[in-house]
Amino acid sequence: MTQPHEDPASPSFAAPAIAIRGLGKVFDHVVAVNGVSFDVPVGSFFGLVGPNGAGKTTTLSMVTGLLRPDAGQVWINGVDMWADSLEAKKKLGVLADGVRLFDRLSGRQLVTYAGLLRGMDRETVAERTDDLLRALDLVDAGEKLVVDYSAGMTKKIALATAMIHAPRTLVLDEPFEAVDPVSAANIRSILNDYVAHGGTVVVSSHVMDLVQRMCSHVAVMARGNLLAIGTTDEVRQGGSLEDRFVDLVGGRSNGEGLSWLHTS
Repeated sequence: MTQPHEDPASPSFAAPAIAIRGLGKVFDHVVAVNGVSFDVPVGSFFGLVGPNGAGKTTTLSMVTGLLRPDAGQVWINGVDMWADSLEAKKKLGVLADGVRLFDRLSGRQLVTYAGLLRGMDRETVAERTDDLLRALDLVDAGEKLVVDYSAGMTKKIALATAMIHAPRTLVLDEPFEAVDPVSAANIRSILNDYVAHGGTVVVSSHVMDLVQRMCSHVAVMARGNLLAIGTTDEVRQGGSLEDRFVDLVGGRSNGEGLSWLHTS
């Protein structure tokens, strides 16, 4: 799969879940994202991978309306993120990296607040909050203040706030970071079921094995540039995704100069 050339604003264009064209961002004369363009197909489980500083979080922040781009455009299911931000954001559930939660609320209160903020009625919010707390193994922590949660529990309650309104597309920045293996397996099961019933998931992750097992499509970024994109099988080219990633990104070290670590 190559970078797309179709115009998402064209009436004849079948809108993907997310369409990105020429997206760019510069911080203090350093290019963080360098004019990237790609589509996220509806119903896909899409992985965005890259080393630290690759531009993944900046890209996702611009895609979800948290950060205004210096160049380029983003469409969410055919809706221009910056021309009609409110309508575009209605279609998204977002788990952002480093964004503070209202952590003086209990877990239940936080999820409830997220649902009410989306304009949902209280009865539906209460039912879905119960369902999410149960599915994410947070029932016992529901009345506990989020400020007292572990890092993994905080990640899970943030995921619940992203899902409460049943969005068409979930954008999740490092959703498995600090999450224990059992919880990670439960989250994968929830997300796989969501995709199987028509949802679209975009995740960023450093864990190549996880992305290879979980994602139908993958994009590789480094130094703000898009290096490869396609189905996971297309990108890994018959090998492991981790080996292909290292080949694309470079920087592999053999550990020379650490002979003082040898114990025999």
